[in-house]
Amino acid sequence: MKGYGQFCPVALGSEVFAERWTPLILRELLAGARRFVELHRGVPRMSRNLLSQRLAALEHAGSIERRAGANGRGAEYHLTTAGHEFRSVIDALGTWGYKWCTHDLRDENIDPDHLMWILRRLVRIVNLPEQRVVVFFRFRQDPKSRFWLVLARPEVDLCVVDPGFDIDVEVLADVNSLAQICLGHLSVSDAVSRGGMALSGSRQYCRALSSWLGVSRFALAASK
Repeated sequence: MKGYGQFCPVALGSEVFAERWTPLILRELLAGARRFVELHRGVPRMSRNLLSQRLAALEHAGSIERRAGANGRGAEYHLTTAGHEFRSVIDALGTWGYKWCTHDLRDENIDPDHLMWILRRLVRIVNLPEQRVVVFFRFRQDPKSRFWLVLARPEVDLCVVDPGFDIDVEVLADVNSLAQICLGHLSVSDAVSRGGMALSGSRQYCRALSSWLGVSRFALAASK
């Protein structure tokens, strides 16, 4: 039997929400992801087949609806009223996790693809210069992973293939240090001074990098 076999609202709600990966899919939808490829970039270690199954289950539960994409190309997934009401659950879970689980991260638990996808989302667009800036990221733990963050206000693009632009800032970092910066536990300057991050390129942009990178919204929520 797949369900808990209980009429308790906690059990019934858990049958929809508490299945593996589902909270993370809802997190991505609440953050604005609509297309399958966007959702998968938010959960890169999840197989595409399983993601399709979870989306179908959420649609069956009435939490999301599948719509035709713009110009009829592809499909988009939109939260229903029921799906939007998961926001308070996600917020509470994220705030608890931030407070109790983020200070002792292990490198093996930090996926570079997901880390960079979150970093892209945290960019403070209002602080970006008017001209396009390209920041190139490499990780000591995974030399094969390379990412280009193309900051062309008001757009922020994350590329895993060289976009062909000149690089303005190059970042060589430990995955843990960059994750701690995203969480607000570590500043860019502290990461550099401790050896967790090295910057090269335009001095102007190297100095400005810290003002471009925001922190998790759960940092503020957990401090209240």
